[in-house]
Amino acid sequence: MTGYAAVVLAGGAARRMGGVDKPARPVGGRPMLHRVLAAVADADQRIVVGPSGPVPGGVRTTREEPPGGGPVAAIAAGLALLDPGTTTVALLAADLPLLTAAAVTELRRALDTPAAEREHDRAAEREREPAAERASALPPRGPTVALACYVDGDGRRQQLCAVWRLPALRAALDRLAATRGGTLDGAPVRGLLTGVAVREVSWSGSGPPPWFDCDTDEDVRRAEEWSR
Repeated sequence: MTGYAAVVLAGGAARRMGGVDKPARPVGGRPMLHRVLAAVADADQRIVVGPSGPVPGGVRTTREEPPGGGPVAAIAAGLALLDPGTTTVALLAADLPLLTAAAVTELRRALDTPAAEREHDRAAEREREPAAERASALPPRGPTVALACYVDGDGRRQQLCAVWRLPALRAALDRLAATRGGTLDGAPVRGLLTGVAVREVSWSGSGPPPWFDCDTDEDVRRAEEWSR
C-alpha cells in the first residue's frame, strides 16, 4: 500500500457547541484533530483543511475556497496539495476522536481486496480452461471499487470516514462541479457518490465505532468515557 495520503476536514461552524473550535476540543487529553492525525501517522502526506491551531510536524494546512464553502470545497483544496504519486487518500472529518490506525488500515485493505480477489478468480478460471480456449476473453469484470467507507448499524454510509482511489475522487469532484455550474461551494458530500462503486465496511473490531463524531457536548462526554 503506497502513494497514500490523508486529508482531514477541520472546517464547520460547530453551531451545536456554541461556535467553539471543535477540532481543538480535547478528548482523552488530546485535541480531536490530533487524535485523527495520529490515526493516519503512516500516511505519506497529511493535510488539514480549515482553520486550525498548531499541528504536528510534517502536516500541511490549507483553506477551502471560498472560506466556509463546505466540505466538498475543502476536499478539493486538500487534493490540490497532493503529490503526483498519490494513488489513495483517506478522507476524514476532524471530529472523530475514536478513530484508530487499525480502523483506517481496514478501510485501505477493503479498497484493495475486491480487485485482488477478482484477479485471483480470473487466473483460476483460466487455468481450468483447455489451452486452446485460454486466449478467449473472460466475462467483463464489475466496476472497480472507487472508495471504501464504514457503515453504521443502520446502514448509513460514513462518508467522512473513508478511503478513496484518488483518480475516482477527482473525477467525482469534476462531475459534481459540472452539475453545479462549475462551483463546489455548498455542495453535499453525498453528491460525490453518484454513480460510484462503493465498498461498504462494517466495523469488525472491538471497542467504540471509529466513525463516532462529536457534534454536541454530550457526544464529547461519551467519547471521553470510551477513550478511558
